[in-house]
Amino acid sequence: MFENLTDKLGSVFAKITSRGVLNEKDIDEAMREIRVALLEADVALPVVKEFIAKVKEQALGEKVIRSIQPGQMVIKIVHDELVKVLGADESSLNFNVVPPAVILMTGLQGSGKTTTSAKLAKMLGKKRKVMLASLDVYRPAAQEQLAQLADQIGGSSLPIVQWQKPLEITRRALDAAKKGGYDVLILDSAGRLHIDNDLMNELVEVKKIATPAEILLVADAMMGQDACNVAKEFNEKLGVTGIVLTRIDGSSRAGAALSMRMVAQVPVKFLGTGEKIDEFEEFHPDRIAGRILGQGDVISLVENAIEKIDREEADKMAQQMMKGKFDLDDLLSQLRQIQKLGSLGGIMSMIPGMSKFKNQIENAGIGDNLIKKQEAIILSMTKLERKSPDVIKASRKKRIAAGAGVEVHEVNKLLKQYEQMAGMMKKFGNGGLSGMMSMMKKFPMGNLHGGMGNRFPF
Repeated sequence: MFENLTDKLGSVFAKITSRGVLNEKDIDEAMREIRVALLEADVALPVVKEFIAKVKEQALGEKVIRSIQPGQMVIKIVHDELVKVLGADESSLNFNVVPPAVILMTGLQGSGKTTTSAKLAKMLGKKRKVMLASLDVYRPAAQEQLAQLADQIGGSSLPIVQWQKPLEITRRALDAAKKGGYDVLILDSAGRLHIDNDLMNELVEVKKIATPAEILLVADAMMGQDACNVAKEFNEKLGVTGIVLTRIDGSSRAGAALSMRMVAQVPVKFLGTGEKIDEFEEFHPDRIAGRILGQGDVISLVENAIEKIDREEADKMAQQMMKGKFDLDDLLSQLRQIQKLGSLGGIMSMIPGMSKFKNQIENAGIGDNLIKKQEAIILSMTKLERKSPDVIKASRKKRIAAGAGVEVHEVNKLLKQYEQMAGMMKKFGNGGLSGMMSMMKKFPMGNLHGGMGNRFPF
């Protein structure tokens, strides 16, 4: 979501960091370019004006202009102000109530509310007993959809009773959650194509009955500034306690994330980072500011890895490395571990300094589709071929290519990359630390210009 804004801010910062001294004219020019970048990213005008005024005031101070690295000081000021715009870290939910803590999910139709309810249930279900209940009796199969998602995450949902109205379902859900000893009850309310009185009146009545600990507004990041207006209206009528931004992996211009809190005075608490049920994370302003400025978000990447990477597989791989052994089954395992972390573009945006190489990597044909293609090639091989790739000759390559739906040269490319990685593992196993250092010299991550396909480990 932040890619365009990151690129434009990056070009602005490249200009000011290349200069040893900054004067008032340089800073004025940088502020104009940052202003244009924010407006093009669909950030609300009042937010842009206030943001630029605060940054400029600090950037023109004696401390910046006379510092050894004034450009870096300006970047720090922009980062700190971005964090303030995005708000304090308010992602925690209120569970300081008598169970069950009710979370009312609201939003317009098509914002991803039902899927988000299941994602939140899965996240909370790691520590708490959670029940899901659908109040959407208007959209066809909406209740069945939530029930299926609950089964998918191994959770519980309120049994469907035909022809019941939302207020009746709310009372029944509260009763079932209390009797079942649930810690959390998530109510997935009905949405509309636009805000109307019927929708709001129904939600107000549900709120009176359920007395929710949290009222979360699910907003599509693709809506841009409209999302801010929606948040403001829902907050005025219901008293929203937090916002969940969905589809931040899309091509939206980041404006919603940057201006929603200031316009609506409601904190963003969670982000839907993809379509998969586990692509959901807490909103941390400092980390998002780092991503926007191309500084990465290593903390989130590590947390994601800890949660999703199979520890046994990782230990097995480490043992193979120490022994200097590596076959195509090990490569397949690596590819699958990478896919668990999300899209390659998303991973790269979290690694400091790597976001600027994203286009180069895509142009080199290295991406999510390539990983899936390589997985298909390996799965088309026999057990013998995976364990002993040396046996793969011309006839076998044709069979493997046909089975994977690729060309023979793509099989050759995979085998060549495997040979390089196997050689690296062998050196590491034989040489210990010195072997690892020689690997790093041979495959430098910093030199991504040209021949990139051979330098990247997949």
